[in-house]
Amino acid sequence: MLKLEIVTPEKRVFDADVESVTVPTASGEAGIFPNHAPLVSALKPGILSYSLKGNTEKLAVSGGFVEVSENRVSVLADTAETADEVDLEAARSDREAAEKALAASAASPVEENEPMREKLEAANARIAVAGGTK
Repeated sequence: MLKLEIVTPEKRVFDADVESVTVPTASGEAGIFPNHAPLVSALKPGILSYSLKGNTEKLAVSGGFVEVSENRVSVLADTAETADEVDLEAARSDREAAEKALAASAASPVEENEPMREKLEAANARIAVAGGTK
């Protein structure tokens, strides 16, 4: 078992033992199982999932870090929302605004668009977790 702790600046979102965790890191999704090698990575906006008693639960996360050490997974996220917490209409509005901003700045260098792409990824993750279509 892994001890998973998810914390945002506002609250402790989750703190329990789980079987496995998948986190969206800056270098891709990372699957974490018991006895995983130590790891510290930046989080990218996306879906964090964990398995507990055969069930998989999902949260939309954005920004922050994940640390894995001695069967403990600590996630310090800017935001972390369950399906019940996601405002689907606001997420869709955020996605639309990000898509428009990216389209308007299509000729800009990739680095300049990165914050808007992250907002788009965060909105898509929130929509997916809430059960809306991506």
